[in-house]
Amino acid sequence: MLKVLNHPLITHKLAQMRKVETGTKDFRQNLDEIAGLMAYEICRDLPTKPVTIQTPICECQTEELSKEIVLIPILRAGLGLVNGITDLIPTAKVGFIGLYRDEETLQPHEYFAKFPNTMPDAVNMVLDPMLATGGSAVAAIDMIKKRGAKTIKLVCLVGAPEGVKAVEEAHPDVDIYLAALDDHLNEKGYIVPGLGDAGDRIFGTR
Repeated sequence: MLKVLNHPLITHKLAQMRKVETGTKDFRQNLDEIAGLMAYEICRDLPTKPVTIQTPICECQTEELSKEIVLIPILRAGLGLVNGITDLIPTAKVGFIGLYRDEETLQPHEYFAKFPNTMPDAVNMVLDPMLATGGSAVAAIDMIKKRGAKTIKLVCLVGAPEGVKAVEEAHPDVDIYLAALDDHLNEKGYIVPGLGDAGDRIFGTR
């Protein structure tokens, strides 16, 4: 299921990131802040369990999260979403997945993967700022499912309809969260209007 998080603060901060004149420092800061705001919304349906605690006044019946959170950024741009989410969920564990695309077949291949062993029972959030063709997201979800992940959420900043369709067709059980759904992909595969190459803008590379 696609969920576009239409929130005034998210839209405002994303507008700052889209501007061509926004430098690396401000781009990262706004990305951290959007990631935290998105995490707040994404976590609305997380499962909880009843617990009994002692407050300074008395014993209290309340609730705590019943599942671990695992963040899985797709290298390298996905790293840009980690800090903002861990600021909100400091107990989250972090795995990593690196993909490269074969120049002849255009198929994505895994070149690096490191995951916590709690993935099968955790809520797993796959992180990638841009959902363009959907190829990398589909491949990453394929790979973590093979390692036992069952509850998976795809968290992206900006998506194109083409990428959303690809993920929905390949993994209809995965919820997709976007800060914005843009118009389309251009002939080079860039999201329009988009915000350029997220990895380059996060890390100051060209």
